[in-house]
Amino acid sequence: MHSVKLTMAKILMVLFVACGLQMSASAQENSPYSRYGMGDLTPNKNILSRGMGGIAAGIADNRSINFTNPASLTLISNTILDVGADIDYRILKSTSPAKKFTSANTYVSYLQLAFPLTTPKMLKKGLFWAMSFGIKPITSINYKIEKNERLSGIDSLNTLYEGSGGINQAFLGTALKYKNFNFGINAGYMFGSKDFSTKLNFINDSTFYYASNSETKTTFGGIFVSGGIQYDLALAKDEKQRITKNLRLGVYGNIKQNLKAKKDVVREIIFPDQNGGYIRLDSVYEDNVKGTISIPAMVGVGATYQDDHWLIGADFEYGNWNSYRFYGQADQLQNNWSFRAGTQYYPAKENSPVKKYFNFVKYRAGLYYGSDYIKINKNRPEYGFTIGAGLPLTTLKRISYTGEFVVLNTALEFGNRGNKQTNVRENVVRFSIGVSLNARWFQKPKYN
Repeated sequence: MHSVKLTMAKILMVLFVACGLQMSASAQENSPYSRYGMGDLTPNKNILSRGMGGIAAGIADNRSINFTNPASLTLISNTILDVGADIDYRILKSTSPAKKFTSANTYVSYLQLAFPLTTPKMLKKGLFWAMSFGIKPITSINYKIEKNERLSGIDSLNTLYEGSGGINQAFLGTALKYKNFNFGINAGYMFGSKDFSTKLNFINDSTFYYASNSETKTTFGGIFVSGGIQYDLALAKDEKQRITKNLRLGVYGNIKQNLKAKKDVVREIIFPDQNGGYIRLDSVYEDNVKGTISIPAMVGVGATYQDDHWLIGADFEYGNWNSYRFYGQADQLQNNWSFRAGTQYYPAKENSPVKKYFNFVKYRAGLYYGSDYIKINKNRPEYGFTIGAGLPLTTLKRISYTGEFVVLNTALEFGNRGNKQTNVRENVVRFSIGVSLNARWFQKPKYN
């Protein structure tokens, strides 16, 4: 019998190396709204879900890992190594003044490993158990904005706003299935940084002014907990008692998280050097100021209908961002919500010829609409539509022989933040790609 010889130590090494790449990667995007709150919210779904508008509450797939609702882990029968990456292109349009800006960004969106833990004794009792762990970004802060203005009665002023950082999660998840109920929980460490700076430089033809820099660097971290529930309702079965039509209800969410933080506050007079940097001439600073960052609670509910060819689902998600606090201070944020709907079509039948590859591709589409969690003067809607596909990279003969397979999941999103009534409108085109490797790792063969 064929087996994949890959030890746990090697897999952990791959995860740690990828985590290092995740932390050291530098984003190229320039999103001015990321200076509010904890930055832009990243698409916190796997690539399979993103192809269907981001539905996740009722999604459970045995060839990928739905980390949004950990209750779905119980459907996993093999060890799965799942990696996702994003390439997004942003277009910012300002009405006053009338300008257009573009930026591109590439980053790893998640890296995770999941495996079944069900024992023969548990199986006899109708219990299923699985576990996962991984790392993923939650928010991203990355902007650089330059402003030139004339201060009445004073002088011309050049202001440069810069920011970087974001939140990441390293998590461990587990799930248990009993009869029609699936229960899951994710727990781990949430960490990151928030670095803001403002540089002021007066411009005068006859008088020289030194420039100033006001910068606040914050690092934070803390334990987080999230969870989910799924319930399966069989609508139809065939003569072999195989479920042919199923309705899956799901709920997921997290409680309010309080992260411990330390910040360094610097106020300095600077002078530009020949290398494009700055020389500090004088400064006043305060180090290791301790405080708390409160990340709000969030909940999502939804359902999916699935048969041999179709999957149709919808989700509603709500975030309590009014309770966000940074060292006790609120920000220009609001409670946000989103409605998501999506579908998947799988054309293959029992007698489909192996040579017809595209019959075994899963085709996906979806849409979403909601409110942005950042509120500046007016509410900004957030909406878009998505398409995607699940492409098998393993021959059907090999799947039937070993049960091992590789899937390439893709998603293309066309999103929008804002409308004609808001000063700045942001369009996003995001291409997501994920590779899911399924193999019988850690399972001792009965026959060599």
